[in-house]
Amino acid sequence: MPEQLWVTAFLNKYLAGVTNAILGVFHFHSSHPQAPITNYVAMQLVVFVLLVLIFALVRSRLSVENPGNLQHVFESIDAMISQQGLEVIGHGYERFTNYLITLGIFILTCNLIGLIPGFEAPTAVPSVPLGCAVVTWIYYQMHGIRANGPGYIKHFLGPVWWLAPLMFVIEVASHLARILSLTVRLFANMFAGDMVTLVFFSLFPLAIPVLFMLLHVGVSFIQTYIFVLLATVYIGEAVAHEH
Repeated sequence: MPEQLWVTAFLNKYLAGVTNAILGVFHFHSSHPQAPITNYVAMQLVVFVLLVLIFALVRSRLSVENPGNLQHVFESIDAMISQQGLEVIGHGYERFTNYLITLGIFILTCNLIGLIPGFEAPTAVPSVPLGCAVVTWIYYQMHGIRANGPGYIKHFLGPVWWLAPLMFVIEVASHLARILSLTVRLFANMFAGDMVTLVFFSLFPLAIPVLFMLLHVGVSFIQTYIFVLLATVYIGEAVAHEH
C-alpha cells in the first residue's frame, strides 16, 4: 500500500467503499482497493473544500461601503485577470474571466498548500497539471469553434492554400504540444520546489529551509501567472476571427 497523508488515510477509512463502487461503474479498478483515494486526489478535495468555504465567506461579507481585506484581495485578482483578458483577448473577454480566475486560484492554492505540514502540493504530481492543461485545451477549442463556427478550421490551415495540408498537421501537433508544455512546466517546477525544501529541512536548521520556502512561494505565484497567461493567449487566438 502506498504511503498516505493523514487526510488521505481519513478519506480512505470512510469513503473507500464508495470510491471503489464509483470506479466500478466506469470499469476502473484500484490496485489498492483498501486505499483507492490517492494523496493528490485527497489534496484536491481539500483545496476544493477550502476554496468553497473561502468563497462562501467572501460572499457573505460583500460590502460596497465597507469591503473587508479578503474582498479587496479577490477584487484585485478580478481586476488583474480582467485587464490581462482585455489586453490579450480584446472585445468579449468578460465571458472568459470567471474561468481564468477559478483556474488561477485553484492552481495557486494547490501550489501553496504543500507548505503546510502534513499536506503536499497536488501540482507536484503530473496528473493534476495534466488535468488543468487538458481542461484548458478543451475549453479554448470549444470557444474557438463557438466563435468561428466551421471557419475555425482556418486557424489550422495557414495563409497559403497550397501549404494547407502540411500546415494542418503542424498546427494540430502544435496544439497538442500545448498540453505537454503546460503540464511539464507546472509539474517540474512544483516537484523540484518540494524536493529542494524537503532536502534542506532534513539537512539544515530551520533558518535555511525557510529561505527555500519563500522561494517556493515565489515560484508558486510565477507558475500560476504563467499558466493563466498562456491560457489567456490560447483563448485569444482561438476566438480571433480569421480574415
